[in-house]
Amino acid sequence: MSTTPKTPKYRHELKYKINPAFLPVLRQRLQACMLRDLHADENGGYTVTSLYFDNCFDKALKEKYCGLNRREKFRLRYYDDKPDIVFLEKKQKHNGLCLKSSAAVSPEQCRRIMECSSTVLTADEQPLVQELGIKMQTQLLRPKSSVRYRREAFIYGPGNVRVTLDISLLSCPELELFFSEKTAGWLPVPGCVLEVKYDEYLPHVIEQLIGYDIPQLQSFSKYARCRAII
Repeated sequence: MSTTPKTPKYRHELKYKINPAFLPVLRQRLQACMLRDLHADENGGYTVTSLYFDNCFDKALKEKYCGLNRREKFRLRYYDDKPDIVFLEKKQKHNGLCLKSSAAVSPEQCRRIMECSSTVLTADEQPLVQELGIKMQTQLLRPKSSVRYRREAFIYGPGNVRVTLDISLLSCPELELFFSEKTAGWLPVPGCVLEVKYDEYLPHVIEQLIGYDIPQLQSFSKYARCRAII
């Protein structure tokens, strides 16, 4: 995954729970019209591991359940088995549009974040790390739960569309297992997730691909679902 910072941009982001029985149908349709993500391995995907933050009142979780139009959450994320490159990310949602800010952090920075060394974080040179440090002090943000899953991603130029299929979801409340490659201690989470992200418009052809005769499209949050089972 690239560590080059990207200028944050508001995008549409739709998330749905789908019936696993329709995964082969969706996969066949998507790969017929869209390109595979460049970071996919020989099996067509990659592993995503995230550690989400919340406060002692579960503010981010409750805001999600309430469907507030303006909310945010922080997470640490790495891909495959390469925790030497970790990303601190902030996801914001404003009136249905999503904005993601990201900063690459070193293993040492990641350790300080997980240890909640807020004083050290506020002195960091990266604004996003500073912001997390401040909110650890003022909002009592703390690492809460890890989520791991297998992702298949497809891209389509017009509309800057990205469609992903997230399968084999796992959840874990133990912070020390965030960097572990072992599955012991991780709990399986039922369901598969379809995510659709795009800029100003969603091309009709893509809308047809994901909507035509695919039943059981339900709004889905991986963080909320994983918190519900631990």
